Amino acid sequence: MTEPLLFISGLSAVSDRDGGSPILRDVALTLERGEVRGLVGESGAGKSTIAKALLGILPRTVRVTGGTIRFEGRDLLTLPAPALRDIMGSEISLIPQDPQTALNPGRRIEVQLTDGLRLRRGMSAKAAHARALALLEEVHIRDPLRVLRAYPHELSGGMRQRVLIAAAFALKPKLVIADEPTTALDVTVQKQILRLIRGMQRAHGTGVVFVTHDLGVVAQICDSVTLLYAGKVIEQGSTADVLQRPKHAYTRALIAAGPRYDRPNAGLEPVPQSVFEQLRAEIGIK
Repeated sequence: MTEPLLFISGLSAVSDRDGGSPILRDVALTLERGEVRGLVGESGAGKSTIAKALLGILPRTVRVTGGTIRFEGRDLLTLPAPALRDIMGSEISLIPQDPQTALNPGRRIEVQLTDGLRLRRGMSAKAAHARALALLEEVHIRDPLRVLRAYPHELSGGMRQRVLIAAAFALKPKLVIADEPTTALDVTVQKQILRLIRGMQRAHGTGVVFVTHDLGVVAQICDSVTLLYAGKVIEQGSTADVLQRPKHAYTRALIAAGPRYDRPNAGLEPVPQSVFEQLRAEIGIK
């Protein structure tokens, strides 16, 4: 049996800044090759902490206390720093949340796209330029030559996000972490970016961990979903099963709390306090 692309088991972590309070509680999930898995939950649920653990960029105040993160059979938590650096960027890459701050404002787009190609793949300047141009065309940027010469401030937010998507797929990684990449964009651009990420993912056969707080986004782009609360996995499975046949009261309450486009005049239903009380009792939070 082929090992999954990503296998997380028993992942637990605490925050030393908060006196050792748990922020991840025995998290377990898998990601197959070519699969898009959503990590969804409210602020503080632990989804971004999992993403940072995958990327090896947990803050010093966060300490992993148990578990494994196996990427193609290699435990990322125990790899030596040089081996981990070799994986990050080339085999695992990131689409960050904010296109305004993720790009270096003092460097042209071409430099930011070609540096990795030259350093990691040993490409000549000419070959890296051609690859960068092809990447911008792949993410449907008009006049890619002009964009290569531009600085980030000369591009719109949607254009900058397209550049970041191109950068994430530049080295043909096996796993992309998408950290709420549509949060800073308006609704129309969000839809375009989601369609673009899905298209790039399918074209390259890449596995994607998609971090979001929006179940509507999960429904659009994810094959499977893991729902978190207070660092604990509450429910997970295929997107269709979780959204259409939710098993946990919290999942059902979150779905009910979302807007219904087939009932535009219906009011939003807040998650009942009794559901939070049930969650805290299950997790062991006082």
